Amino acid sequence: MVLRALLVSADDGAIAILNSVLSEFAVTVQHCVHSSEIFCLPEYKLDVLVIDFDDPDQAISIVQSIQSSPFPPLIVAILKDQRSVRGAFAAGANFALYKPVSEDKARATLQAAIALIKRERRRCFRVPVQVPVQLQLENAKETEGIILDISEDGIDILTAEPICPSSKVRARFTLPNCADGVEICGEVAWANPNGQSGMRFVEVSESLRDTFREFITSHAPELPAEDPWQDSGCKLTDLSLGACYVETASPFPERSVIDLCLNVNETEVSAEGTVQVMHPEVGMGIEFASGTPAQREEVQNLLNLLTSCPGTLPKLRIAPRALSAFEKFKNEGASGFDDPLLELLRNHESLSQEQFLHELQQQRTPQEAVTTQKLSQTTSSLADIVSFS
Repeated sequence: MVLRALLVSADDGAIAILNSVLSEFAVTVQHCVHSSEIFCLPEYKLDVLVIDFDDPDQAISIVQSIQSSPFPPLIVAILKDQRSVRGAFAAGANFALYKPVSEDKARATLQAAIALIKRERRRCFRVPVQVPVQLQLENAKETEGIILDISEDGIDILTAEPICPSSKVRARFTLPNCADGVEICGEVAWANPNGQSGMRFVEVSESLRDTFREFITSHAPELPAEDPWQDSGCKLTDLSLGACYVETASPFPERSVIDLCLNVNETEVSAEGTVQVMHPEVGMGIEFASGTPAQREEVQNLLNLLTSCPGTLPKLRIAPRALSAFEKFKNEGASGFDDPLLELLRNHESLSQEQFLHELQQQRTPQEAVTTQKLSQTTSSLADIVSFS
């Protein structure tokens, strides 16, 4: 897999370090100093844009221009200090590096970015297929169509009549050489007047996701390689039924979807979440997916495992699933009680990183014993459950 990066900076020290680190990941790098040079570069699909925000107006202009391309890249902002990080994220940056850029911090950030790029390429890979599909749209009669291609995320459909974008739809179809039919809910992401439209899956069960992956793998001539990288150098510090906070030098972007895997005494449980707040080089706050009973059970299993093994050091691994949380993470599991950690994550934009971490620390109330029931009613530091020493 060939990855391409564009580095926009006049900082010689940062340029030398970033060129070195990107070469470690076999990324082809082009460098320019001024915004006018960008438009003189040959046109090709860009995977990563690393851009210096010393001149915020110029940087934002470049980011907006790049993002208008059909396949916008991941964006890494180079910043002078933490105070400008919210502005960079608002402008479209996914990751951030603070000056002076160090080799270790650059490697940790770019490693997470490249793992996410590779996962996105694989997730969005489409396999041509022609099978009939029955579609039930909201407040409309059932209609028929043909599936033109399929990815892990959705399907392209052709119907006799155009479908309105953002329509909710339920689709039923059977993939070639698959004994069981598929019934799945989705949302129309885009639609053309000729009747062709793209449906994005929502609320996909793990077994059905595996079915799509297996079909795509077996029918794809050149499927992008799967990146086995997982962030194993992270530490779970705060946990509630609705959310958690993880300390890591390689946090993922806000709104990205990730998988968490917790191992205690050779017992392993997993859960899915979306990043609500990302603190570069420090950590991230994750809201658990709880839109389905299976998702809520995953979170409860995390709590049960930790409370059943007091004094045991848990091992946590995190891997990216998708750049954007297409599915709405309705935290129904946290709707019946007060969840300070979840509320802190959801309202983080009004707080600086320092203020957020201070509030997080204030929520950590030592207790002599913490049960699963208590955890479902209040945010507690994991220091109350297991020893990290």
